[in-house]
Amino acid sequence: MKYSQIKELYKNIFKSYEKPSLETHIKKMIELDSYLPYSSTFFCVTNTQDLKFEYISKNLSSCLGINPNDLKTHGMRYFWSRIHPEDIEVWLSAMNQLMEFTLSEIKPTDRSKANYTWNYRFKNGSDTYVNIVQNTTPLSFDLDMKPIIGLAHYTVLDPKIKMQITASAKLLNANNEYETIYFNNFSQKLLKESISNRERDVIRLLVLNLTSKEISEKLNISSHTVDTHRRNILKKLKISSTGELVGMLKFNKNLI
Repeated sequence: MKYSQIKELYKNIFKSYEKPSLETHIKKMIELDSYLPYSSTFFCVTNTQDLKFEYISKNLSSCLGINPNDLKTHGMRYFWSRIHPEDIEVWLSAMNQLMEFTLSEIKPTDRSKANYTWNYRFKNGSDTYVNIVQNTTPLSFDLDMKPIIGLAHYTVLDPKIKMQITASAKLLNANNEYETIYFNNFSQKLLKESISNRERDVIRLLVLNLTSKEISEKLNISSHTVDTHRRNILKKLKISSTGELVGMLKFNKNLI
């Protein structure tokens, strides 16, 4: 997926109209960072409106071996360029569904109590894809109470660990404990949906980048029937494109 497409989709997900004040939050983050030991975690203050990082903690370099100035200079564009290409579309789908859930299911007065977690593979300074689990807590909201500034905490895990892409949302309850209110495993969608055997046959061939005509010849059905199967598959899995489907399945071939 091209950067321009990622940027358009990402900005649509986090579209907002009011720029919040960051000075207080950033000052507190800098003060906290000076006391934190070096570890396998780092944090950033993210700005989804301006597509930049307002602050990057000192552990970034030790965790990933990349220069924090690259993130400061190039913002989220640089960060996206290092996410595994097979994870990009699945990650965007996760972001979109988390935002839709927030706006439809979490009361505006409760959104400051929310917390979100998702994961993806990320290329470190040695050009090795490591696993990152990102946990984000909203810090500021626009006039419609849409979260646009967040404290993002990143945990870096060994690349040998095989992780399925998941996303979750938690909400602080009356006992000051986080309760999971949303969870979705984007790598197991096919197991949870009513995909027919014929639709699975079509999916397997789509992953091989075959056209509808080529699939029709392989399965001895008409191209029109193949196109109907393709539309039904996207509808059942609640995804918008074949590219998103292919990206999800290349990461987890065992699902088909």
